Amino acid sequence: MKNLAAVLTVPPRTRVSANTHRSGPNPQSRQAFVRHGAALAASLILGMALWSTSQAKGAFIPQLVNSSTIPDNGDTNPYGVAFVPSGFPAGGMIASGDVLVSNFNNSAGLQGLGTTIVKLTPTGPIAAPDAAVTFFPSTLPGLSTALGVLRGGFVLVGNVPTTDGTFGTIGQGALQVINRNGKVVQTWTDPTDLDGPWDLAIDDRGSEAHVYVSNVLNGTVARLDVSVQSNGVTLQKKTIIATGYTHVPNAAALILGPTGLAFDAETDTLYVASTADNTIYSISNATERDSAVDRGFVVFAGTQLRGPLALRFAPNGDLLTANGDAVNVDVLHPSEIVEFTKWGQFIQEYNVDASLGGAFGIDTVLNGYFAFSSASFNFAAIDDVTNNLTVYQLPAGR
Repeated sequence: MKNLAAVLTVPPRTRVSANTHRSGPNPQSRQAFVRHGAALAASLILGMALWSTSQAKGAFIPQLVNSSTIPDNGDTNPYGVAFVPSGFPAGGMIASGDVLVSNFNNSAGLQGLGTTIVKLTPTGPIAAPDAAVTFFPSTLPGLSTALGVLRGGFVLVGNVPTTDGTFGTIGQGALQVINRNGKVVQTWTDPTDLDGPWDLAIDDRGSEAHVYVSNVLNGTVARLDVSVQSNGVTLQKKTIIATGYTHVPNAAALILGPTGLAFDAETDTLYVASTADNTIYSISNATERDSAVDRGFVVFAGTQLRGPLALRFAPNGDLLTANGDAVNVDVLHPSEIVEFTKWGQFIQEYNVDASLGGAFGIDTVLNGYFAFSSASFNFAAIDDVTNNLTVYQLPAGR
């Protein structure tokens, strides 16, 4: 029997601040309240668990889970999102199939002061506001979209800090390596290669990996070559592989620069979503490149882009990006996830929120199903307006 989580949509908690959301206008949050009691939630989850596999396959309504990203310290503005991959070692605070989310704002809505990574197990309880489970409480504030998981047992997260939520106090940031028990084992800093780590992509080969990091403060992309052991991750080499991306302060978004990264192992190509340039670029020979290109080759610059942020491959081979609405604003197309091919053909788009500035972090599962019941969840998307995470079961191909 397949254990399917119930869908309980919980309205967001009130958070009113001039700096609450990263990009676009700052919509007013609604007063949060929970109308479903614990007994009802338990009965719904139990009822869904009793569905047969054949009934699930024949369902019309898509399988999804919607959960708050606000932990008990009140952090808001979720940025990064990452699935814990298949093969991740057991025995820690997180397991294969869990979804992690990094928060950029604190409880007052100040940007660059959030300190938590929260976790959701899609087949487990969902979270109401102030009840998201904290996996990692960081001493370094401003956790960014640079969130990823090595299947060897470690989580990577970047930060871009401020002291008061404004660009005037923005700091360089770092990349932290966290074990499966939520403890920091390494912290990497570098004024060039890790200058505002804003997003990342991982080419994971087990005992070694290439970690690609976009730097929002100097407009570059770096490759970190690392080895992975049971007790930590060793940084062996750092290389800047691309430069020239526009990076500028922004009143609503704090800063704009290169953000989302997606790696194609088949062609050894790294794709880059450059927010301020409103363009998706590609970098060839990414794993071996020892010199930097000037931004790379333009892949997609269609009118459907409105300040692209996170970037991921879909299971069908297309690329997905999240429009942050800081560039080319269109109130009729807010908070969209855009799908397009690797050769720049637009496919389709959809809204994660009816307000501007809601789309940010996205992640996908590409390498088949996990070896347990949450295998069907393969897409996760953040809504910055409601401080929610939605995890979906979507088809692998068109």
